[in-house]
Amino acid sequence: MQNKKIKASIFGLSVVMCGAFLESAKATNHQVTDHVAISVPISCTMSSTINTEHSAEIENGVYKENVGTTSLNVFCNDKEGFSIYAVGFTGNEYGNTDLIDNQNHTIITGTATSGGTSNWAMKLITDSSDPYPLAINNGFDAYSLVPSTYTKVATRTSNTDVGIIGATIKTTYATFINQIQPAGSYMGKVKYTLVHPSSEVPPTPQETAPGYIAYYPNTNVYEGSMAEQPLNSSDTSATLLASNFSRRGYGFAGWNTAYDYSGEFYGPNETISFEAGEYTDREKGLSLYAVWAESSGIIQDWQGCSSLRIGDTTALTDLRDNQSYAIAKLADDKCWTIENLKLENSSISNSDGAFSQGYNPSFVGLASPENNNFTDSNVANSIYSIDGSNSTQAIIGSDPGYRFPRYNNSNTSSRAISPSTNRVNIYSFGNYYTWAAAIADTSQYEEGNRDTTSICPTGWHLPTGGSLEADFNELDLAIGGNGLSQNTVEASNRWRKYPNNFVFSGYYDNSEVMDKGYAGSYWSSTTGSINGAYYLFLQSDYVHPGNKSFYKFIGQSIRCISD
Repeated sequence: MQNKKIKASIFGLSVVMCGAFLESAKATNHQVTDHVAISVPISCTMSSTINTEHSAEIENGVYKENVGTTSLNVFCNDKEGFSIYAVGFTGNEYGNTDLIDNQNHTIITGTATSGGTSNWAMKLITDSSDPYPLAINNGFDAYSLVPSTYTKVATRTSNTDVGIIGATIKTTYATFINQIQPAGSYMGKVKYTLVHPSSEVPPTPQETAPGYIAYYPNTNVYEGSMAEQPLNSSDTSATLLASNFSRRGYGFAGWNTAYDYSGEFYGPNETISFEAGEYTDREKGLSLYAVWAESSGIIQDWQGCSSLRIGDTTALTDLRDNQSYAIAKLADDKCWTIENLKLENSSISNSDGAFSQGYNPSFVGLASPENNNFTDSNVANSIYSIDGSNSTQAIIGSDPGYRFPRYNNSNTSSRAISPSTNRVNIYSFGNYYTWAAAIADTSQYEEGNRDTTSICPTGWHLPTGGSLEADFNELDLAIGGNGLSQNTVEASNRWRKYPNNFVFSGYYDNSEVMDKGYAGSYWSSTTGSINGAYYLFLQSDYVHPGNKSFYKFIGQSIRCISD
């Protein structure tokens, strides 16, 4: 009986169970072990059911409670719970708590009781039919002021029992109209936002000082940090900094000029244009917010590309190390990872190709920079060349100078103590891989296409290069290039624009990362010779989309395409 891997995908997150021992009734010395990988993703949604409209006709001098009710219906299987936040949102303006008529008369938020001022208030009511009601926070079980900043109004701190995943809570309002309030129709809004886990808070608008571009993580649960980017008053363009933020269970999809993603989307290293003095001589600088795509499942054997439209983004999680990647359908009608591969080391056996595509059975994976596992010739990122050719290989052994660290600390050969060390922009840069690591094989090959093996997850492959029909060249044609080398800022920027999101991650050679922040190098699966393979290269005013080759022992970045 042959070994086989059984994969079941049930909405995302990974749980690996080893079991199902099969044996013959008579020959118990013949055994087979099936490995079952089941992924259950976090899924959290909130919808509303309008029970009665939030509208009423009220005479002057009258106080009225229960001005309509709406049920907020929550489903969330995050074991760390969830919260509901509220904020005034009149005129789609964050923090605006007034009711306003068409002549800008107002009814302000207040205690909504009889007095000298017209006012209104809100409260939440737990659903009596819910056996596990949500906890109401911050006094909103009674009529309270509509908050001018996001305020937690209800929460569940954990979901340890499958029976308490769902919840319903009702919202209603009260108002008092004083004797001199002008007649009219007054309108206002309250925005309710579901966040999870319960420790999360909603994103909020931020102000940046003039003369700077500031980068905000747009969440309170993240790793990394970024310094502000200074601007001169004469500047009319700026190349944005690649992200140094990371968030568990989410892929980074780019920057947006609005905290709620209602503004302009930019790639992490895109060059943007603006008027001279626009962000230096006025009251505010430029605030940019991280765009997070929540993981919608596992990346291995994902089948969702056909359901996406060009420009759509999502995120998927790699079972090998639980890293999540933003995914987009690009202009070539193919789904790409729009973040660089971060895989560093995996304890999961990939010999049968279940988690990575077409692994050579003798390929044992990537060596971990945390130990001295650099002595095995089958560890692909332990291979380099003494004389610049793959025909003469040498094993690095424990020499740290030739390791390919996942987070490289400011152009040094050592792994950063933490991803935020020196505020270096590193999360977007991922890991660096020799070509042997990229194709998941340390064997030597003659000229020809090697896209049948790669370090990409199962169901994904390295882009091809070397011809106008190759993946890199076809994408260049689809985004407005000619499929060949081009010497213009516009040609380079097309690759860096959202949602293509290629970044200047540099490359790894001679014990250090070269050109980080100035150029980007990405392996294709196509070998050009014994010594070299085709690659994508871009810098600020130049791009060649996979039609030149580079030494195979160089460490470069990797993007993957869905099969």
